[in-house]
Amino acid sequence: MSLVRRAVPEDAREVLRLRQVMLDAVSPHPAAGSWHEESLPTLRERLADPAGSFAAFVVDHPERVGALAALAAGTVEYRIGNALNPTGVVGFVFSVATDPGARRRGYARACVTDGLLEWFRERGAGKIQLTASAEALPLYESLGFRPKPDPFMELILRPA
Repeated sequence: MSLVRRAVPEDAREVLRLRQVMLDAVSPHPAAGSWHEESLPTLRERLADPAGSFAAFVVDHPERVGALAALAAGTVEYRIGNALNPTGVVGFVFSVATDPGARRRGYARACVTDGLLEWFRERGAGKIQLTASAEALPLYESLGFRPKPDPFMELILRPA
């Protein structure tokens, strides 16, 4: 039996804590954590919607009641299909993190393989994308992910 379960609204604060762990590992920011309270209501809403386009899978921390050991979260969206993905359904992994005190136990791998990738399959995703840190590359490569040469660009829209 897998330790992985789908996150529920009551997990929202811990999901945000683990997301912050991941963000801090990639690019520490002076305002780390300051956005959690504003993000919490929307995250709870999304976690409460099992039919929605967002899912998070977690492993409970074995030594701390109420804490999470690992997280894998992602979304499914539609993009116009192509030869490699005719349906156009694409999964995007955007947050995989393990509590520093629970690392090297396979929890993040389990959240991805037993949780998120299965969820993507159930939704018909023909392609899964992610951005990997150097530390996470071995995990993703072992799961079959390969680097792409496509340039990735971003625009941050701020309220007017």
